Amino acid sequence: MRTEKWLKHTNDIELEKAAHKAITQFREIEKHIPGVIIIHNLIDDSIAYLSERGREILNVTLEEIQLPHFDYHRRFFNPEDIQNYVPKVLGLLQRNEVSEMVTYFQQVRANEKEPWKWYSSSTKILLWDKDKRPVLAVTIAIPIDAEHHISPKIERLIKENTYLREKKALFTSLSKREKEVLRLLVQGHNSFEIAQLLNISEDTAKTHRKNIRGKLHAESSYDLLQFAQAFNIV
Repeated sequence: MRTEKWLKHTNDIELEKAAHKAITQFREIEKHIPGVIIIHNLIDDSIAYLSERGREILNVTLEEIQLPHFDYHRRFFNPEDIQNYVPKVLGLLQRNEVSEMVTYFQQVRANEKEPWKWYSSSTKILLWDKDKRPVLAVTIAIPIDAEHHISPKIERLIKENTYLREKKALFTSLSKREKEVLRLLVQGHNSFEIAQLLNISEDTAKTHRKNIRGKLHAESSYDLLQFAQAFNIV
């Protein structure tokens, strides 16, 4: 990391030294970590450091990735995942707790010709300025080998993450009333009971049921249950 880059934004030599020390500590241990280390400069939303393994996977140099306007996230990360993990990271920075860490899944690839690869990533704040504002954050991304090393729990979480992403548009097409009907449906209520509970006519309840199945492309009660569980209706 270049001293001039830090001084341009902070005018704080002590902070520059602390940042350099923090990054050096990770450089010294990176070969012993079975994953990629990314250190984020939170001052200008750039990459302060990317470990050698990460540079090899993405086929970039540290100088390239630190260039102005180098769109690191759009170039290497699946945009469909961003809406899932960015709020977690922003929440981490807003809460600004010393010991807090957030973990999430990401899909990464070096170029458009390669398939997406899953990583389990954990992020925490690494360095603060004298006013206790976050300056550096570190992410350690561990590749998930679907054939050999993936545990049943991680496999289930990845499937749930993929399901949520693929079905979100369908679920958000439901009205508030239709979501209420869906909740009662998967709880085992029939149209007459739903009508009584929601103070609507039985014909209206039946219409809601038909519309829900159509909007969700649901062919069975199990399909409806999957939606309800995935989106916390029940």
